[in-house]
Amino acid sequence: MLNQYETVFILTPVLSDTQMKEAVQKFKDLVLQNGGEIVNEENWGLRKLAYPIQKKTTGFYCLLEFKAEPTFVETLETAYRRDERVIRFLTFKMEKYAVQYSETRRNAAKNEEVKEN
Repeated sequence: MLNQYETVFILTPVLSDTQMKEAVQKFKDLVLQNGGEIVNEENWGLRKLAYPIQKKTTGFYCLLEFKAEPTFVETLETAYRRDERVIRFLTFKMEKYAVQYSETRRNAAKNEEVKEN
């Protein structure tokens, strides 16, 4: 059975827009190649870090929600560690209430977009 996970990773701010998109795509492809399924993707953009990491004070924040086998998380985190573009990451398994909350939040965001247009 597939579990639902949420991962947030921070990419180094020295990347161009294209390089940043390539990095995100690399991790999305990794999920898909390992039999996973992308549920949601959010690009939070360039944000200030709470404290400097590797002498950097900002980073590109990206969130991926995905479904995958429990063993896949280790594969994903190994890929993060090996990629010099990733300066921080956090992955956690979403329990059913977190999944419900996330769906509600996404639906609310979609409704806001519809109202604006």
